[in-house]
Amino acid sequence: NCKAALGEVPGGPELSLFQLSLAGAGAGCVVPFVLTPVELVKCRLQVQNASKAAGFRQYKGPIDVVVQTLKTEGVWNGLYRGNLSTLLREVPGNFCWYGVYEGVCKLMIPEGGTKADLGPSAHLLGGASAGVAYWTAFYPADTVKSFIQTNPNHGGKGFIETFQSIYAKEGVRGLYRGWGVTAARAAPAHAAIFAGYEYTMKLLGPSHNHDDSFTMHESIRDYC
Repeated sequence: NCKAALGEVPGGPELSLFQLSLAGAGAGCVVPFVLTPVELVKCRLQVQNASKAAGFRQYKGPIDVVVQTLKTEGVWNGLYRGNLSTLLREVPGNFCWYGVYEGVCKLMIPEGGTKADLGPSAHLLGGASAGVAYWTAFYPADTVKSFIQTNPNHGGKGFIETFQSIYAKEGVRGLYRGWGVTAARAAPAHAAIFAGYEYTMKLLGPSHNHDDSFTMHESIRDYC
């Protein structure tokens, strides 16, 4: 548990905002080893309708992507292709995700109150801000990841070489292609995640400690 490693104990003082952000970054170190294969399957299915002349392979479905990838590329160079890019997105992304949410909530706590006193507007605003912050932290890493995972002409290039190639051809605009749509989608989705979670916890009662939110939020964020 990242928060425990940073010194949090039941009934003890709260972690600082920076420590909470570090705990988020720590979670981001683990996520890519679960998420990379899932995103590879998703990305390859999304581009399979591109022109066959461009060299994109055609798949029958998610299982077929896994089977064909394992047969032709193996595990690490296949299913885990782009894992470094995912890591470079997740670590700063999670640092900002948790930090921004907790920071907004702290700013909106009434004088002499606690987080439990916050209304829905605080959780909605905090969640929306966190979602945008996550995708803004290092969006180019996601652009590079998608290119590495889907481009048939990738040729085994690494993160730095792919990053430089995209920048040389399209500049900063190429590295941030799609950011606006992604951020616009993230704001309402992440607002709903945090607000829904906080109020579900209130309905369940005080025996359900907010400390569990760290794991729960991490498990669902990447689907939005």
